Formats: sequence, structure tokens, C-alpha cells
Amino acid sequence: ELSAHARPDHLPLAGADLRLLIECRIYNISIPSVLACRRDFFVWNVWRGVLRNTKILYFCAVMRDFAAIDFETANGSRTSVCSVGVVVVRGGEVVDRFYSLIRPVPNYYAYFCQRVHGLCDRDTRSAQQFPQVWAQIAPRIEGLPLVAHNARFDEGCLRAVHEYFAMEYPEYQFFDTLAASRRTFGRTLPNHQLHTVAAACDFDLSAHHHALADAEACAAIALRIL
Repeated sequence: ELSAHARPDHLPLAGADLRLLIECRIYNISIPSVLACRRDFFVWNVWRGVLRNTKILYFCAVMRDFAAIDFETANGSRTSVCSVGVVVVRGGEVVDRFYSLIRPVPNYYAYFCQRVHGLCDRDTRSAQQFPQVWAQIAPRIEGLPLVAHNARFDEGCLRAVHEYFAMEYPEYQFFDTLAASRRTFGRTLPNHQLHTVAAACDFDLSAHHHALADAEACAAIALRIL
């Protein structure tokens, strides 16, 4: 167990919520600690401490419960989501996967987007629109933080389609594996694109720009560096 000053009595630690990477007392650390709570999601952040005879600067818990998400778009509009992949992780294990095509709005495909993901009008002509698809996703991810690679894009898409269809937005909390990669790997990688970071985390992303494959890669990265 951690010492009393490193583990406040009110902290509701549970093995399913987090895993401490190191036992602080082994390294004689004096640590202030912070509990960040989002619904049922607990993160134990162990900030910079006073260490003796070691170069380790800080430790943090691995994210154990989240949903990784990836959108592909048909054109330059954030509302034009044409496919979505979701991977649900609980207790550090993948427990659910979801993939669906979506009929985009506006309903046309820009050449540069087709070049990226290979989808076209005939793929989504009979697909459901976003509200019907999201009705299948929302119960799967309820209460979980969301993780994406370049989260500004995916969060922007999610907000845009909610607004377009006049749907209430639940203020999902997003974490970004792109930002985490830059912090973790810095200049040791040639770039921080999804396939590069996935390879650095020992995940083989052979179907890049397929929404489910990208969400699976994002989940694997998050389990390593978030």
C-alpha cells in the first residue's frame, strides 16, 4: 500500500479503474497527488516528486476504462461523417467493437477524401444517417471518456453532427493519443501519425483509414501511453 500522505483516505481506488505503475515508497518519494474524477472514471495522477538515486521524474496510472473512436468524412465538412469505429475498453481489456457506415451530410464525396479511405457514394447510399447510428453507440460508451488520435478532429465531427441534427450533446470528455505520443516519444519518432505511433506501440495497423481499424489502433496506443 501507499503511505498515508500519498494515498488519501477518500480515494476510491479499484483495480478495475487503474493500475499503479510503481510503489512509491520503494523510491522514497514525497508526492502530492490529485484525483481527477469524471463520472465513474478515476485517474490517479502521481505528480513530480523528490527522488533519490534515480532519474525517474514521475509516474501515472494507465488509463483502463475508455472508448476509442474514429470518424471518416466524405468531404471537408465536419458533418459529413461517412463511417465510425468504436472500441470499448474496460479494465484494460477490449470488451466491445462497433463499426458502421453512415449516410453523410452533405451527401457527396470529395476526391481527396475518397483517396484517403476508399469509400464512395455507393457504399453509403443505403446507410443509416447519424442519429440512427449514434443511438446504437451511445449506450455502449455511456460514462466513459473518449479517446481519439487527433481528438480535435473527431470531437469536432461529433459536435458538428449533433448540432446539425439538433441532438443534445452530452459533453463527452476526450483524450488525445496524438498529444500523448508527442509527449511520450518526442523526436524519437519520424512523425506522430497514427500508423507510426501504432507501430511504436507494437500494434500492426494494416488497414489504416478504416474507422474500426483506426479505433483499435488508438485503443492499443492509449493502453500503452495514456
